[in-house]
Order: sequence, then structure tokens, then C-alpha cells
Amino acid sequence: MVAAPPSNDLRRKDRIVRYKPYVPKEGEDPMSEYMNLLAMLFSMCGLMMRFKWAAWAAVYCAFIGFSNSRSSEDTKQIFSSFMLSISSVVMSYLQSPTPMAISYFS
Repeated sequence: MVAAPPSNDLRRKDRIVRYKPYVPKEGEDPMSEYMNLLAMLFSMCGLMMRFKWAAWAAVYCAFIGFSNSRSSEDTKQIFSSFMLSISSVVMSYLQSPTPMAISYFS
């Protein structure tokens, strides 16, 4: 491979921007987004794999995400994660109405 001579450098010096790491603004807490994501994941596990503990964990995470959210955030996503977690609890108990057993104590 032949290297180009240094005078033929096509990079533009005025377009080079130095990397600056992201500094979160004060009052910006990503806890509600994390809890909404966990609520979605747990509710999918509760629906697909019929884990009742995952469905209840989804309700718990959705409630925490709802309580930590700001009024300016997207309410549709918060509402959909909460309703998905409730539906996973309802569907897991409709398919198997027996109470949740703690398997590691039996």
C-alpha cells in the first residue's frame, strides 16, 4: 500500500471537534427511564414465560418509574409501561390462578 504524501491531506482542520464528555444537568435523574425499561422487560418475562414474580416486579418498577417521572416527560410511555405490567399480572393469574409459591423454601 502506498501512503499519500503529507501535502495531500484531505482532512479539514476547521471541521475537527474535540470530544467533550456528557455532563448531566443538575436535576436530571435517569431513574424513571431505567425503571420504565425494567418494567417493560419484567412484564415481557411475565407474559411470555408466565413468571408471576416478574409480573409483580414489573408493577413495582412501573410504579417507581411513574412516581419519579417529571410532568414534562412522555406520559404515553409511562402509561403504556404501567398498563403492560398490570396486564402481565392479570394474564399470569388468569392462566394459573394458584398463588405464587416460593420455590426455594419448599
